[in-house]
Amino acid sequence: MKRDGANKSLWQENETYVPSVIAGTQEKYDVVIVGGGMTGMITALTLQESGKKCLVAEARTLGFGTTSGTTAHLNTFMDSTYPEIEKNFSKKDAAIICSESKEAISLIAKGVSRFNLDCGFSSKDGFLFSKNADESRKLDEIYEASLRAGCEVNYTDELPMPAKYEKVIVFRQQAQFEPVAYLYGITKAFEACGGKIIEDCRVTGFKGSENLEIETSQGVLSGKNLVYATHVPPGVNLLHFRCAPYRSYVLAVELADNAYPDALIYDMENPYHYYRTQNVNNKRYLIVGGEDHKTAHEENTNACFIQLEAHLRQLFDVSKVAYKWSSQFYQPVDGLPYIGHLPGNPANVFTATGYNGDGMVYSHIAAKVLKDCINGISNELTELLDPNRIKPVAGFSDFVKEAADVVGNFTAGIFDKNKINSLAELAPGEASMVKYDGESMAIYKDESGGLHAVNPACTHINCKVSFNNTEQSWDCPCHGARYDINGQMLNGPARKDLKRFDLSSSD
Repeated sequence: MKRDGANKSLWQENETYVPSVIAGTQEKYDVVIVGGGMTGMITALTLQESGKKCLVAEARTLGFGTTSGTTAHLNTFMDSTYPEIEKNFSKKDAAIICSESKEAISLIAKGVSRFNLDCGFSSKDGFLFSKNADESRKLDEIYEASLRAGCEVNYTDELPMPAKYEKVIVFRQQAQFEPVAYLYGITKAFEACGGKIIEDCRVTGFKGSENLEIETSQGVLSGKNLVYATHVPPGVNLLHFRCAPYRSYVLAVELADNAYPDALIYDMENPYHYYRTQNVNNKRYLIVGGEDHKTAHEENTNACFIQLEAHLRQLFDVSKVAYKWSSQFYQPVDGLPYIGHLPGNPANVFTATGYNGDGMVYSHIAAKVLKDCINGISNELTELLDPNRIKPVAGFSDFVKEAADVVGNFTAGIFDKNKINSLAELAPGEASMVKYDGESMAIYKDESGGLHAVNPACTHINCKVSFNNTEQSWDCPCHGARYDINGQMLNGPARKDLKRFDLSSSD
């Protein structure tokens, strides 16, 4: 299967899922869900089983985005810790998140059993450990707040990995699975109960309010409700300024001594590291992640893998690095995701974004929230995660209009590639920014010596992209839009590709 980066993840060993029914664009749907990742598919299945007629429109292929890049930890202990949730919201709200995360893991377990999914699901203990006095103080705070929220958590004297520690707490009833195998399983269930899917169908906008005409690369779709399950909603929206894009790096390794930890484990470094073991195709792997940074804010992204591997080899007897990849997540400004009505849009347009590093759990919480929103049901959870808790700032509508006006107005002319090549002075596999005939160009030289030139202005709100040398992509430092070497969009919130320059030879 394909994903949104040059590096291959462990989960891509799955064969690509091919939808069994090719949906047409002439039908009318109760709900059109944009995005065929975990949020899109579990939301589609939940709504379809509730009696709604649903269509999933995926710009590439199912699981192309973060779902195929996650490390698939299933936690009641969230990236935004319970002390943070208590501080930014309340103790009651922290208890709601704990309860809903438990229910989400239970929902996944029931789905695995109900649909007989072979996805490596298993319950595990989750260990969080400190290594110094400052970390231990924070660990104690996390323990107390987690206990108040309703987590099953205890202190322990054991840590199931060879690391020095000062204190350890253990969260019971955590879990793990193979995300793509699970995704394909629920997709099959969605189709079996009448759901429809269109792949290679990029949604570019919509018209109307009560009945939406949804514009796509394959024609116009008709839906009463629209859900953006795209990790971050496309276009220009206030939520883009309340969710910061981050990259995280992952290694899947084989161990010489077979000492694989049978647990989910997290340290408290900044950025922190996370560890777990998974059997895939009858082979065991230790999966380790970390080295997080804001998207496009790290000049040498390949160095992140080098640092992660060095960290790992200090702790484990690594015999082989079998897979390495990076993935993207969005960190919400107040610690909780935004799930519900998309601000600034008609009442029947919804979103789910800002999951931090807890996408597999929050995707299932999102399915519940979105079902309630579409059915007009208000409760504590829908109110807590309501995207409209962020109020528009003065002048924002003017900013959106101005940004929309500048997007996509760049003209790609024809330029002499020999002169550009001399300006760039690139080795194969390298990229650079050059100026030629008054034009700014983002240039990449492939392994065959061919040049790929695009306009570096991100088509979201005109920020300048930076090259990600490990995933071979152009990444936007503002809101996380990403493009391949030919300018084709990999991740939103942009709706358009980068303009590609036509390079001719003067020979």
